[in-house]
Amino acid sequence: MIKVGIVEDNKTLREGFETLLNRTPGFQCVCTCATVAEALKKIPKAEPDVVLMDIQLPDATGVECTAKIKELLPTVHIVIVTVYDDSERIFEALRSGACGYLLKRAQPEKIIAAIKEAHEGGVPMTPEIARKVIGQFRQQTIAAAELEDLSEREKNVLELVMHGLGNKAIADRLGVTVAAVKWHLKHIYQKLHVHSRTEAVVKMRPIK
Repeated sequence: MIKVGIVEDNKTLREGFETLLNRTPGFQCVCTCATVAEALKKIPKAEPDVVLMDIQLPDATGVECTAKIKELLPTVHIVIVTVYDDSERIFEALRSGACGYLLKRAQPEKIIAAIKEAHEGGVPMTPEIARKVIGQFRQQTIAAAELEDLSEREKNVLELVMHGLGNKAIADRLGVTVAAVKWHLKHIYQKLHVHSRTEAVVKMRPIK
């Protein structure tokens, strides 16, 4: 059972997410919040596996809320769900600790799939967001020496990470084992001087 928390100030949308989760086998909504203050009070007690986070909230931004929740629950996976698709907000969210970024117009099945992917360690993104990130993969500002140090297979793995694929999906796509993907990721992190998938994505800055 994947336990999910919701931070969304729009009552109709918040209740819609809650209904979707509770009607989907294997998922349970354990708390709903309309403000950052409410989220900081309820989410640590509920201990969800994944949190759906709006960006525009009444008392602060979802980016700020994400950073604070990650301090309280470092292992929770936070997926931003918003109407905003500008690059600045995308990377603010990722830098704050979010592991994924979806647009609210995403279909319900896509949201469920994104929650599952986040829970499994992936980086879920709607196609529009993924295209922005992938576009920057070809124009990123990682030091040339760091990029050149990656093997072709490591570059393949990194690009699939940028697409938001989890370890198993990457293994299936490349025809290798999950253990091999983890091994490649370990070396990618070392060469890029990062410690996680999210940091690897963020290092593809700047996105404009």
